[in-house]
Amino acid sequence: MRLALDHHYSPAIAEQLRDKGHDVVAAVEQGWEREDDEPLLAACAAEQRSLVTNNVSDFTAIARSWAAQGRSHHGLVFTSDASLPRSRAIIGRYVHLLHDLLTSNPRPDAMVDRIHWL
Repeated sequence: MRLALDHHYSPAIAEQLRDKGHDVVAAVEQGWEREDDEPLLAACAAEQRSLVTNNVSDFTAIARSWAAQGRSHHGLVFTSDASLPRSRAIIGRYVHLLHDLLTSNPRPDAMVDRIHWL
C-alpha cells in the first residue's frame, strides 16, 4: 500500500515513514498542495496511493460520486482534529498509526474504494 498526505499534514510524517521503508509522499513534495480535492484524489488514484486527509465531508462526497459513476479511488484515510490534531507535537503518533496501517495492509490494492479512520 502506498500513501499520500494531504497538504494539511507535515512532510516530516512522510519522511519518517519512508525511513521505515514505506512508500509515502506529502502533497507539498509532489506539487499537489494547490490541487482541488477531486483532481488530488485522481492524482492519488493514478499513482495507486491512498490519501490521508481530514477533509472528510468533501472527500466522502467525491467517493460517493465516483462510486455512482463506476470510478475507483485507491483509498481514503480520514483523521479528525478532535482525536488527532494536526500539530508538530503529535507527528510521532501519526507516524506510529500510519506505520501500523501500512504494515497491516501490504498489498498495493488493500485500500481500493475503502475508507479507513485513524
